[in-house]
Amino acid sequence: MIPEIRERINAEFTDARFQEFLKELNTTFRYPTDFRSAETPIFLSRDLAAQLVIGAEELVAQLQTPEFSKHAATAIPPGLSVPNETPHPVFLQVDFGICQAADGSFVPQLIELQGFPSLYGFQAFLNDTTRKHYSIPPTFAAAFNGYVRESYTNLLKDVIVGDEDPANVVLLEIEPEKQKTRIDFAVTEAMLGIRTVCLTKVKRRGKELFYDRDGVETPIRRIYNRVIFDELQRKGIKAELDFTQELNVHWVGHPNWYFRISKHTLPFLKSRYVPECRLVSDLSVYPVDLSGYVLKPLYSFAGLGVDIDVTKEKLDALTDRSQFLLQKKVEYADLIKTPDGYAKAEVRMMFVWPETEGSRPILVKNLVRLSKGRMMGVDFNKNKTWVGSSIAYHEPVWSRP
Repeated sequence: MIPEIRERINAEFTDARFQEFLKELNTTFRYPTDFRSAETPIFLSRDLAAQLVIGAEELVAQLQTPEFSKHAATAIPPGLSVPNETPHPVFLQVDFGICQAADGSFVPQLIELQGFPSLYGFQAFLNDTTRKHYSIPPTFAAAFNGYVRESYTNLLKDVIVGDEDPANVVLLEIEPEKQKTRIDFAVTEAMLGIRTVCLTKVKRRGKELFYDRDGVETPIRRIYNRVIFDELQRKGIKAELDFTQELNVHWVGHPNWYFRISKHTLPFLKSRYVPECRLVSDLSVYPVDLSGYVLKPLYSFAGLGVDIDVTKEKLDALTDRSQFLLQKKVEYADLIKTPDGYAKAEVRMMFVWPETEGSRPILVKNLVRLSKGRMMGVDFNKNKTWVGSSIAYHEPVWSRP
């Protein structure tokens, strides 16, 4: 998108240099990266970076209205509501596919959004490592709103640890050592001094929770929640910690927001950056050209259940049409010039929303996924290069004051 930078990055690339980059990513912490890291970062033009910021801010503003609260009231499936919900989520992600307009310019189009944490630790580490191994222009940043490593770490400490001793704060996950995002857990531990704890290892006595910290039973006061409900149900995990019970613990990233800001939100949003999207149950007739649409289950994570080959027969066969969305298909642009063709890009705009009174969501980081397949994700990019997880650099772009 900035040809002179792209040409220089491509010209400087060697496999040996890339292997050194991967070595640092995979050996600095106790876990390696279990997902593919792309051979290149990307560089956003001023116009595209501004559109990503404007689009993300515009959509996040809609999530702060009384109308959205009314829409989100029906988002939580029966039996999955967790007590002591916070007034707003602490973490927000807005995912855009980069597309091409009729005039040839690039424009973001919303893919989905979530009120759930992403790789907030890993992306900071990825930025540090990328800058060591690639020629990143010194005026280009990966963060927004002027955040640098120290101020960003302090922000995460404030929202996740708060005033508690880090020993009383845990990152909660299901079998964390088996998760593909476990590198992020390790980076987060190093940044904040907290521990990652498996849901099954938490002990409960009444409303109090405890975990074993180096042989000492330690109270849990705050939980940085990384547990995905559909994974919890799919695996049939049994634990003493029951999310639906009243507990003396503060959820950092309350579980209810996983549902309230999710695919359930997509039909509510109105913007030039949002493709047409409706619940299947709200359709009186199907669109004429179903090949231009994608079918998504309301509650799934990491692309599970998404169908890009929609037919009338598949829609007719749905047992509960209220649990599926029909969304106008986003056509990703051939964006990044690589040695063996162009890669497509999806950019995640990452917000932190402090729980202090009067605070507003702060755009802090980005996460990029590159693809050469029909969709993002490992299954569509097997045996391909210059695809996978990455990061975007841009000249400083600021959110609204």
